[in-house]
Amino acid sequence: MRLSTGSLPDSVATASEHLRLLGAEPVVGESAALTLTSPDGATAAAEVSWGGAHSQVWDEATAQAAAGLMHVHGRRDGSPRGLAVDYATTATGILAVQGLLAALVGQSRGTAATTVGVAADRTALLTISQYLAAACADDDEATPLAPGGPPFTTADGVYFEVEALDVAVWADFWRAMDAPPDALRKGWRPFQFRYATACAPIPEELHRTTSTRTWAQVRAAADESGADVCRLHTLTERGEEMRADGGNALPWQFALSEPAESRRAVRDSAATVARPLAGLTVLEAGRRVQAPLAAHLLGLLGADVVRIEPPGGDPLRGMPPTCSDVSARWLALNRGKDAVEIDIKSPADRKRLRELATGADVFLHNWAPGKAEQLELGADDLSAANPGLVYAYTSGWAGRLEHAPMGTDFMVQARTGVGAAARPADEPPMPSLMTLLDVLGGMLGTEAILAGLLTREQTGRGVRVESSLLAAADLLTAPAVARAEAGLPPRRPAGFRRPLATADGWLAPSDEHAVTAAVHADRLSGLRTDAAVAWLRDNDIHATAVTTDLAALPGDPRFAAALTTDMHGAVAVSSPWSFR
Repeated sequence: MRLSTGSLPDSVATASEHLRLLGAEPVVGESAALTLTSPDGATAAAEVSWGGAHSQVWDEATAQAAAGLMHVHGRRDGSPRGLAVDYATTATGILAVQGLLAALVGQSRGTAATTVGVAADRTALLTISQYLAAACADDDEATPLAPGGPPFTTADGVYFEVEALDVAVWADFWRAMDAPPDALRKGWRPFQFRYATACAPIPEELHRTTSTRTWAQVRAAADESGADVCRLHTLTERGEEMRADGGNALPWQFALSEPAESRRAVRDSAATVARPLAGLTVLEAGRRVQAPLAAHLLGLLGADVVRIEPPGGDPLRGMPPTCSDVSARWLALNRGKDAVEIDIKSPADRKRLRELATGADVFLHNWAPGKAEQLELGADDLSAANPGLVYAYTSGWAGRLEHAPMGTDFMVQARTGVGAAARPADEPPMPSLMTLLDVLGGMLGTEAILAGLLTREQTGRGVRVESSLLAAADLLTAPAVARAEAGLPPRRPAGFRRPLATADGWLAPSDEHAVTAAVHADRLSGLRTDAAVAWLRDNDIHATAVTTDLAALPGDPRFAAALTTDMHGAVAVSSPWSFR
């Protein structure tokens, strides 16, 4: 394929680089859009913008502020904080690639979509969709939203994360650390729900416990209990690892299935301009966020998604807060999907799953490494039954790091330097309690699957694809790692993307105008937010109000067309793409 780029927002750098890594050949072009042309002449163009006319979004900082990212990321601190990495911009670039690939898949199936629009303000909303849905639900969170959370600090100055997916492991770890029994009991629930709430107000006694132990003692307690611990690695360390690895690891891995008589996607009338994947079936065996989000995006593109759930259904369906007795957070990632209950420990049910896969176009899972092969549900097993299958695995580490800790969001953040990159230089390094990598990793998974579907359309062969949280982390920290490699300060300067207080809230200036706006901080603190934003605008300074109440977003004129309500009464983020 050939790739032509014009003058567009920063997100195009991510999009064009990913298309190049997928094999597209850059050509000189004067188009004002990102254009991808296949060997047979099919063409798709992406129009990328910061937001609509009323969104008050001009760049990464204002996108984070308006959509609520600053609020969610700042829950641990008790006030909004900007992410020091270009999160919304990076995600927008990935969605642009997804839109281009989906448009070309649609064209191969008989649709006429040639242009896709993507905006950073809507992308930013999508990244916090589970937090937004929970905030607008009928009842309260399962645990209070209050400041606090890991990482912990040792007596010898090591910042570290701990992971325990079972309460018994959690308790054994803290007992081995001689923590107060009442504190470890009170700490479990907020720790367990930190993935959902982006904060973890665990008792201060647990922090005091680690501050009296050395890192060696912490690791010994982890070994004894079965918990995972990981010290926060620096960006310089990650850069050295990447250089030792050749520095050329791709965000995804692809392999064509063996040539065989395969079932090609049927070119029928199911596919439409707005739903280019309509008529295709995705089987998803996903947990938590990463794989369910990847499948959710495929569903927004028109695919029929069928979730593989354990007997009795997904227990997260009932996780509070709820809308019509269904978890609002679960709906954010799984609404519109069908479900089939399968006990993967049962040989009969595994046979049933293999039979379902023979009629599917995509099989997607994020099971623990080696589990699929152990269950005879690996790529070789399912591709033997369906040679045209796109078999997708969204993993934690992609097998790229030896002796890696558990492949969960916060552990990968700690291990790869995200904890340093996400905070400016005057704040201690600490992973964000937003599920940054689960969301970005899920988007990479969708990107890989769409590339696999387009490859299948062109070759008639099935494809095996893998994406990972590690790849998401490396993508997010790439600019900071590059600064470290160049001998420059890798972290952003003090106060970077820190909102300014107003009389009734907060505002965020654009990155370009941040220094100028900060000069007027005293004046702004005496004005209401809307008046402060207007005063800055009159002085040619771009700024927007920081959303600190997610429940108010459905009525916010900046996002009037971006949010809807589903059949359960839950707030839903609309499709981030517009095709024509």
